[in-house]
Amino acid sequence: MKKLWKNCHIATMQAGQYSSIENAAIVTLGQQIHWIGTFKDLPADAYAETIDLNGAWVTPGLIDCHTHSVFGGNRSVEFEKRLQGVSYAEIAASGGGIASTVRATREASEEQLLASALKRIRCLLKDGVTTIEIKSGYGLDYANERKMLRVIRQIAETLPMTVRSTCLAAHALPPEYQNQSDAYIEHICNDMLPKLHQEGLVDAVDAFCEYLAFSPAQVERVFKTAQSLNLPIKLHAEQLSSLGGSSLAARYQALSADHLEFMTEDDVKAMAAAGTVAVLLPGAFYFLRETKYPPLESLQQHGVRIALSSDLNPGTSPALSLRLMMNMGSTLFRLTPEQTLAAVTIHAAHALGLQETHGSLEQGKVADFVAWDIEHPSEIVYWLGGDLPKRIIQHGNEVSI
Repeated sequence: MKKLWKNCHIATMQAGQYSSIENAAIVTLGQQIHWIGTFKDLPADAYAETIDLNGAWVTPGLIDCHTHSVFGGNRSVEFEKRLQGVSYAEIAASGGGIASTVRATREASEEQLLASALKRIRCLLKDGVTTIEIKSGYGLDYANERKMLRVIRQIAETLPMTVRSTCLAAHALPPEYQNQSDAYIEHICNDMLPKLHQEGLVDAVDAFCEYLAFSPAQVERVFKTAQSLNLPIKLHAEQLSSLGGSSLAARYQALSADHLEFMTEDDVKAMAAAGTVAVLLPGAFYFLRETKYPPLESLQQHGVRIALSSDLNPGTSPALSLRLMMNMGSTLFRLTPEQTLAAVTIHAAHALGLQETHGSLEQGKVADFVAWDIEHPSEIVYWLGGDLPKRIIQHGNEVSI
């Protein structure tokens, strides 16, 4: 069934630019874009439905390519303690930090995790997000990682969004493996990942390469296992120190390396050569009051694709608005609004391996788009907070928000 969406202007985001089409129209056929162009060039045809977009600016649906949005409890009390002068080390020593989220996640049922995650993700959907990546990593044993990944699959069945599931079992050391990090990595590689993959619960594999998490050598063992299972990889790298994780990710043709505040010029060159996307996370940068900036000039000079994401998580980026992250991408990291929009559309699609079907408005791609009641695409980045009037279309159907 062909639908005609008319009376609009379009920022197609091809090649990471607005690539604007004024006085435009889109024809959708089922879940795909059948035709796109200026209204005057619209082919004569019969349409089952014609929708007037009233002069809106249409962009691809936004893509949130790095989230931890399934978890138990929250850490708002810890946030208040930190503001009162209690150090993170003191909080962790008293059982707080990621350990508290692991406990809460393990104690929660699938139904409870699903209900709490849906509340958060609906905020992102209302912001214009039509594709989201969600990581496990707060279970840290087979049963609870499986529980999280099952919830992620249920989210995909519940919400009108494309949902990608990433196994982040190598996120932190669970209490059962204190001082046995090598043994835990072996457990992930020999037991967890193969079983979870066999159940069809995993779309990609991630790890946290950092001095307070896992070494490059340990991460490489996870990568080799993922590779043997034909699973794409991603990596948390260079957030707090320079360990060469982003170069390691590039050697394994990772979809993305994320955070990257401490990456070196050699890391940048390696990622450029591999086509690995740099996913920057301004919410965590802001929330943690970081002062070390990712090397934006170097990334741009070497042509590395830059994506932005919410990093929605309970500890370091409790962000419920990707649009706010876009503004932070401009104000903190000095990306232009055009670069920022590319960072949550076509470049974010590359970070998930979905660039052939998502991220730009082109014939043959999925019909995921947002019709914004604005005068120029830069307004999506410009306005702080609030709910910009919009219509969200996912797979050719308008979403009720």
